[in-house]
Amino acid sequence: MGQAEKFTQYKLVLGLLYAEGSDPGSPAGRLSELFGPVDFESRDLPFDFTAYYRGEMGDRIIRRFISFRNLVPPDSLADIKIATNEIETLFSVRGNRRINLDPGILSLSRFLLATTKDNSHRIPLKNGIYAELTLQFSRKDFQVLPWTYPDYATREYRDILIKIREIYQADLKRGENNAGN
Repeated sequence: MGQAEKFTQYKLVLGLLYAEGSDPGSPAGRLSELFGPVDFESRDLPFDFTAYYRGEMGDRIIRRFISFRNLVPPDSLADIKIATNEIETLFSVRGNRRINLDPGILSLSRFLLATTKDNSHRIPLKNGIYAELTLQFSRKDFQVLPWTYPDYATREYRDILIKIREIYQADLKRGENNAGN
């Protein structure tokens, strides 16, 4: 019989979507209060992969990725998604989100996204939150899966996640597996 062991901590990554010209600064400050200091922030990237968010945010939407220095236990992903949903609501205007927060956790072998939408390839966590294996790391790269969102399948997004993975690898080498606890 196998022995259950404590999970290795993961790197928290947030994908932010917001309207071009708006300032995501206030939500970013709230995120740092909850999850600790930011250790990576991508440049702003145009987001034109779907029209899904245009009704709330307009035609010109920006994506930005951030990761946090404090590592998190993988079983905290549902709680993180619940917290980011609350932040989205807090910064909504007349029922329209001004920012969309997509939390994910990254390990050396995978990148998982949290979602409220069920599907056959998603694992229920708790309180209506699911985890999706979005990308798998092998052969020195993040591999796209049949259900990977088109934006996460791009070379640009995967390169960003590889940079964050390198930061995470350095965290683990410094013994920061329990950072943030």
